[in-house]
Amino acid sequence: MRRDIHPHSRPVVFRDRAANASFLIRSTAHSTRTTEWEDGHVYPLVDVEISSAGHPVYTGTSRVVDTAGRVERFERRYGRAAAARH
Repeated sequence: MRRDIHPHSRPVVFRDRAANASFLIRSTAHSTRTTEWEDGHVYPLVDVEISSAGHPVYTGTSRVVDTAGRVERFERRYGRAAAARH
């Protein structure tokens, strides 16, 4: 087997800013930013847009889309006749 062909894995803190949650896991992700973890050690910090802490599939929350309001707004703007022609 060839040596040194795989990226170096190390502990990295991933922070979900929307859910205000952080995770310390092993990763090959690189970052110039660092943070101090609960154990007192300093680790690289990677900010993510969404994680299991804030994703609706994992949290059990769902977003309600206001389709009735959209239809009413369309009918007010363009009238019912315009909607019937299409």
